[in-house]
Amino acid sequence: MAKELKLMKGNEAIAEAAIRSGCDGYFGYPITPQSEVMEYLMAEKPWERTGMVVLQAESETSSINMVYGGAGVGKKVMTSSSSPGISLMAEGLTYLAGAELPALVVNVVRGGPGLGTIQPSQADYFQATKGGGHGDYQLFVLAPATVQEMYDFVFLGWEIAFKYRNPVMILSDGAIGQVMEKLYVGDYVPRWTDEELRKNAPWASFGKPADRDHHIITSLELDSAKQEQHNHKLQAKYREMEEKEVRFEAINCDDADYIFVAYGSSARIAEKAMQLGKEKGYKIGILRLITLFPFPKKKIAELSTKVKGMLAVEMSAGQMVEDVRLAAQFRCPVEHFGRYGGIIHTPQEVLEALEEKIIKRK
Repeated sequence: MAKELKLMKGNEAIAEAAIRSGCDGYFGYPITPQSEVMEYLMAEKPWERTGMVVLQAESETSSINMVYGGAGVGKKVMTSSSSPGISLMAEGLTYLAGAELPALVVNVVRGGPGLGTIQPSQADYFQATKGGGHGDYQLFVLAPATVQEMYDFVFLGWEIAFKYRNPVMILSDGAIGQVMEKLYVGDYVPRWTDEELRKNAPWASFGKPADRDHHIITSLELDSAKQEQHNHKLQAKYREMEEKEVRFEAINCDDADYIFVAYGSSARIAEKAMQLGKEKGYKIGILRLITLFPFPKKKIAELSTKVKGMLAVEMSAGQMVEDVRLAAQFRCPVEHFGRYGGIIHTPQEVLEALEEKIIKRK
């Protein structure tokens, strides 16, 4: 595959990946700090290049329901938003999960709660990994740390979404969305023909004419026994994801005394903190989470038997740290360090937190 080098913002990389990945439709609504996704798509006019539909909906609620409709006929459809906008999509996300429809949702997180600030945050971890909407459902959640991963995870997101018939969220933040970095883009993936669509989405509703298959797409089931059986099916699917799709990057973890657990922007900051710690003689590793669901429970459990402590680094009051503690099961100290509301921590602050909370703790 030919590779082309570009310089782009993270949000622009999402949009370029949508065009090149054979996306059929993007339905969105502007909100800072992710508005460049739609702005880039409107400027590039992919409907002239690939036939992709780009539409600004009336609201985030409208956009997620347009995604529901497109997904129901087997199309590659997506949306993007930021924190409060994702909250408005919660009902649609649980409908997508309940109807087992593949879709791609991008959340470029901003500080909260409420309307909060337009600065970067990671305080939507619970919203993404614990459902956010109603019912027992899970999104598959990918956490990019670079502009290149913003691009690459669109392609991976489609693969996972259609493999498991489940919505996928790319959980980014304002820093990754706005930063400009070089990235390599690949060739265009053609949009599916009708024949390919039937092959890749045989469950899709193709309409009522006699020469077309007709499937009903719904998340409604009035028979409680049948709904329970459906939930068993969903839970089995989520367990399969946990067995087969966990992704992480372990950096200098083999002989580490201390581990930073982080994702996205925080992982980049933690890597610099690791270098500062090395200069002081500390043996520090980083477990960078790539999937937030499924969560790398087994890897954290393994590491917790070998190290003197773990520090969960996140731009929040402490959400991911709960899962780290559950996975570690008191085998080693697990502490949290974070900044709130849109403040980005510094590498020096991260290292000082490790020293204060774990290394020098008596």
